[in-house]
Amino acid sequence: MIAVPRWLLLVLGALFSVYHVVLGIYSIDVPASPWPTVAALLLYSVATTLCLWPAKRVRMPDWLAAFALAVSIVLPLLVTSQLDPAVENGYATWYVAAVGTLMTITAARRQLTAAWLGVIVLAVQSVVWAGPLSLGGLGVIGSIVWVAIAHMLTSALTNAARETRRYAQAEREAAAWQAAQDAHLFEGRMRLAHTNRLAAPMLRRIADRNGALTDAQRAECRVLEAAIRDEIRGRMLLTDAVRVEVQRARARGITVTLLDEGGIDDLDEAVRDRVLSRLAEAVAGSTADRIIARTAAEGSPVAVTVVGLRESERDASDSDEAEVELWLEIPRQP
Repeated sequence: MIAVPRWLLLVLGALFSVYHVVLGIYSIDVPASPWPTVAALLLYSVATTLCLWPAKRVRMPDWLAAFALAVSIVLPLLVTSQLDPAVENGYATWYVAAVGTLMTITAARRQLTAAWLGVIVLAVQSVVWAGPLSLGGLGVIGSIVWVAIAHMLTSALTNAARETRRYAQAEREAAAWQAAQDAHLFEGRMRLAHTNRLAAPMLRRIADRNGALTDAQRAECRVLEAAIRDEIRGRMLLTDAVRVEVQRARARGITVTLLDEGGIDDLDEAVRDRVLSRLAEAVAGSTADRIIARTAAEGSPVAVTVVGLRESERDASDSDEAEVELWLEIPRQP
């Protein structure tokens, strides 16, 4: 698609408008009195200048559209008041093309209702003044055709702009989706590599011993399994400090569960580091039997909730009897 510079369209519109003014001045001696024509020329010049004046918005303001419509109604009344419809007036009927040009500009600036009202009033006035045949002789039909063309072009350009915005939005969403998928793939590969580094030595040891492990080695496997589970379920909750404190807590016999449900994905690095440092401190200082750290819902003022439970001496397997040893809500904002 070839883009036409806006200034070129303004220049063309100005040249057409000046041409009509020249015709009006050239035929100023035809009307019985030149003063109504002079007033019409002044009104037309002011209206055209305002309509063609460069503006940031393509759509014409409502007040300017109303002014252009009023000028298009007044112009024929002023000029024809001094003309004889029974004779050939020549270029003295310049107002017809002038109104057509003014209404075409109005239509191009997306004030279609005002543009159509202007040419309809022009057609009615011409029929009343000189009869139905004047629609062709005076050029009223041509003015209507120009407004119709401007209407179609404006509608087509508006639809094209709407579709362009829609496709651009779809392209941005597709690019964002692709970036998210690439990020998830990269994160998955990184976590898989990290898991492989953690598990490979122990898996080789198990294979070498044909599964015959000592109690200490079995305990080490359980700790390793918990660490791998953290990498899968903990995601953003894991930093080096959190990993160290969780490992120390498990060495003290504490069961630690990390659950990242995406609630802190939108935090920047500095805020996330502050939140996770507080999490590491909470795990390090807890004497509970079980610790559960879970990210809060997205949009919540809380980033991470940490709960520490101490099992009841009466029935350590009954979670309903557990006592809350630690309850901590780490806020997003300090």
